[in-house]
Amino acid sequence: MTRETTSERHEQSFTEHRGLLYAIAYRMLGSVTEAEDVVQDAWLRWSRVERAAVEDPEAFLVRTTIRLAIDQLRSARARRELYVGPWLPEPLLTRPDVADDVVRAESVSTALLVVLETLSPLERAVFVLKEAFGYRYTEIARLLGRGEPAVRQLGHRARQAVESHRRRYDTDPVTQRTVTERFLAACTDGDIAGLMKVLAPDVTMVSDGGGLTGAPRKPVHGSRLVARAIVVLSRQRPADSSAQVRQVNGAPGIVVSSGATPVLAMILHSVDGAVQTVHVVSNPQKLTGIIV
Repeated sequence: MTRETTSERHEQSFTEHRGLLYAIAYRMLGSVTEAEDVVQDAWLRWSRVERAAVEDPEAFLVRTTIRLAIDQLRSARARRELYVGPWLPEPLLTRPDVADDVVRAESVSTALLVVLETLSPLERAVFVLKEAFGYRYTEIARLLGRGEPAVRQLGHRARQAVESHRRRYDTDPVTQRTVTERFLAACTDGDIAGLMKVLAPDVTMVSDGGGLTGAPRKPVHGSRLVARAIVVLSRQRPADSSAQVRQVNGAPGIVVSSGATPVLAMILHSVDGAVQTVHVVSNPQKLTGIIV
């Protein structure tokens, strides 16, 4: 076997697992750019190892990715303490067929990713590997280099924390899309009354502009205030902008673009067909994941 052929097979093996590695890193970090950095670092480490010394490429790559993500998460949390206004996960365009699998769709939802921010890095790693990707505790223990009883305890604490913070939202794709389309139509028309009909009375809007846009720096509560804030936001759109319903983080969302450049992503979370939570991301540094 020539050196070139070995190199090609080495690269092909990484390419085969790249989607899995990125999916794990994104769920760990809630950041498109940080996930891409982690996968790139994993590639650099993979490119330096002797292929013959690796019995299980997937285990090696997942172990490398999860450990890099844990390190990245620890440093990212220090930066997020200085973040201007609320911090939300970076929105990510997802395939329409993701919604056919409720577990996969929920595992990338902004609502769940926000809850995962309450976990320790190790708890988050165990939760992501177990709940989103179906790894067994014995496998996770090997990946993290920890004993299985300790990993089970981490998993138990993570599930308890998630359940105590998570709210169950509508997951039916038809309901989600109907709500999103009604919401967008009311926004387009500047129809406050129409917006209030689709908003729950105790709705909350959380906006992430990173101090770079005019996004509110505190959550807005109540249907009337949220409706007014959304209408004001709609009027501030660039003159050449367009708004479309796209598949964002596993469910229908709204993407506003100026030409080919996304300027805002809005994700709605509804209960019984009424919008309970609105996540708005307008920080231009966090919109790379929704570029078509």
